[in-house]
Amino acid sequence: MPGTLYLCATPIGNLQDMTPRVADTLRTVDLIAAEDTRNSMKLMTHFGIHTPMTSYHEYNKVEKARQLVGQLLSGQNIALVTDAGTPAISDPGEVLVRMCYESNVPVTSLPGPAACITALTLSGLPTRRFCFEGFLPAEKKERREVLEELTVESRTIILYESPHHLTKTLEELYGALGERKITLCRELTKKFETIMPTTLTGALEYYKSGEPRGEYVLVLEGRSREEKRREEIASWEAMSIEEHMAFYEQDGMDSKSAMKQVAKDRGVGKREIYAYLHATDR
Repeated sequence: MPGTLYLCATPIGNLQDMTPRVADTLRTVDLIAAEDTRNSMKLMTHFGIHTPMTSYHEYNKVEKARQLVGQLLSGQNIALVTDAGTPAISDPGEVLVRMCYESNVPVTSLPGPAACITALTLSGLPTRRFCFEGFLPAEKKERREVLEELTVESRTIILYESPHHLTKTLEELYGALGERKITLCRELTKKFETIMPTTLTGALEYYKSGEPRGEYVLVLEGRSREEKRREEIASWEAMSIEEHMAFYEQDGMDSKSAMKQVAKDRGVGKREIYAYLHATDR
């Protein structure tokens, strides 16, 4: 029988956020795979955990995952931890999880802290619908493509950023998305936790005189329905009513349905569109 991979969430700052279940599991598994063994050793020492550790990180994630899966298949139980928070979120753990499923190795998650969810709940922005982007790509072309995709994203957007790149990222977000509400969260759960609800221009102004410190979670307002509606109206207004009608009729709508949709798009009554079309027929 294969062993089990345990995804163990660890504190993102405050050590009291360690759950008893995670601590007990870390004590009883055969091996702990850690993103940075030096960092995780401090946590293990604090909780009196002496389980052997091995490194599993971005630069060995494929080769090491194969090795760990082999150990799991031999019957060992392994816990995966990241430097802070929940493994496999914007983290190489996703590779190991996928390989486990491909090899029919059981995987379970021991829930706990996650910086993205903690920040979202503190943001004051809508939480019913959201998307998580993690760190924006470093490669310029891919980064531009992601920013372009975000221009039409209506859900609340969650991003991670380091202090060294924060100002540049805020400038890029403003350039791509225009003015938006944003909440900047830093040092979450720690003594100097800071939550700053503001706007993109407000954040840029603030960091002209203040140097960013600590790791950041950025929670950004999605595109509003009103903004989307204004863009759609502007697009329809660039068309003649005849072109607008043809757009829907070519898509298979009958004239009556197309007329109703054109009126809705333009924010006018159906009779107005009917009157216009019959006036031009004459």
